Amino acid sequence: MGFRWTSPLAQVLAVGVICFCCPGMFNALNSLGGGGQVDSKVGQNANVALYTCFAIFGLLSGAIHNKLGPKWTIFIGCLAYVLYAGSLLCYNHTKAGAFTIVSGGILGIGAGMLWTAQGAMMMAYPREQDKGKFIGYFWAIFNMGAVLGSVISLAINFNVTEAQSLGDSTYIVFLVIMGVGTLTALSLAPASSVTHSNGDHIKIQEFPTWIGEIKAILKLFLEWRMVVLIPMFLSSNWFYSYHFSTVNGRYFSIRTQSLNNILYWASQIGGSYSFARVLDYQGVNRRTRALWGLTIISAAFVATWVGGIFFQRTYTIDMDKPNHDFKEGASYVGPLFLYMFYGLNDAAWQTYIYWMMGAMSNDATVLSRYAGFYKCIQSCGAAISWRINAVGTPYMTELIICFALLGLSVPGALFLASRIQDHSDEDVESEKDGHDMDKF
Repeated sequence: MGFRWTSPLAQVLAVGVICFCCPGMFNALNSLGGGGQVDSKVGQNANVALYTCFAIFGLLSGAIHNKLGPKWTIFIGCLAYVLYAGSLLCYNHTKAGAFTIVSGGILGIGAGMLWTAQGAMMMAYPREQDKGKFIGYFWAIFNMGAVLGSVISLAINFNVTEAQSLGDSTYIVFLVIMGVGTLTALSLAPASSVTHSNGDHIKIQEFPTWIGEIKAILKLFLEWRMVVLIPMFLSSNWFYSYHFSTVNGRYFSIRTQSLNNILYWASQIGGSYSFARVLDYQGVNRRTRALWGLTIISAAFVATWVGGIFFQRTYTIDMDKPNHDFKEGASYVGPLFLYMFYGLNDAAWQTYIYWMMGAMSNDATVLSRYAGFYKCIQSCGAAISWRINAVGTPYMTELIICFALLGLSVPGALFLASRIQDHSDEDVESEKDGHDMDKF
């Protein structure tokens, strides 16, 4: 079959391109520490506002998506990314921190909408045996945005070794790319028009009423499968403040931060795609794959964060900014590889979460609620962690909290993984024409 814009794969890849342009560029900025500002307090407090609003509207965005559909939900969400990048450009000239913090809050609303719609599409559009692949494809394209953003930042700031804010040109380039992503969102097809190669439509429930939708969302707090994953959801972005502000933003020079982020986000691409292939391996049943996956990510995060403890002993919050540069040679390699493994673990962790939720349902309406619930809990954790970072918590304390939360996530995930079925509860798909992944 030839190219079809309404195929599930084409639509998920399109969302990947949109997230390449908007969240991808945001990640490139955010991973510089403080949005690329020397005074990282404004960026840190903007992140607190962002994730607080993200938590609230992440929960509600399932209902918004189910009413508006993916195109308008994602388009509105993208506009908030453009506003936030513009506020950082404005801050370069006015030092109006309040505007940046308010923009962070508005971005939280928009991000809740975008990521809920994206999650529903990524989990509901593929066939059951292809869900890992679709997650891997999306994650690769999305993180290429952060890689590109970091390359741009490195190129513009290559001769900058002393700590200083990003220049206007960096923010302007990011704004243009975000604008392209925002306009691309208008090309997305309605979910009702998306069909598999054999003509089957995506499963969508009819929108009930706003009250009915909100009731369905609130019931997720009583659904045991969601409850046991709450620690995993909570931990999944908690460590970003530590990665970006404490490690990258505090330890390295501005140009080295950009180089580190190129490799951090590139590691996410490889980590997500390769791990997704493990989760989709058809030689064993889905429960076995779920247990394999949990074993792999648990071993990986333990090894990485134990290494992080040894690294964190080399500097504290009371020391002057070390400002280490990549030209230092051998002494730079160890911290770089640790940072890359932080990125790889993040990608595998979130890929596993999405795959687990995708194993619970094939219905886009249900999965949009799951995605919103996930983003709500995830953003609660991020808001708390960015606040912990902003108030000057000792770095080793930050690390131990991150490590402990990751460890506490494993029992609930294990409880669910051991009960995963080969097909979702509400729908045992016909296997006819379903074993080959949809073509363009």
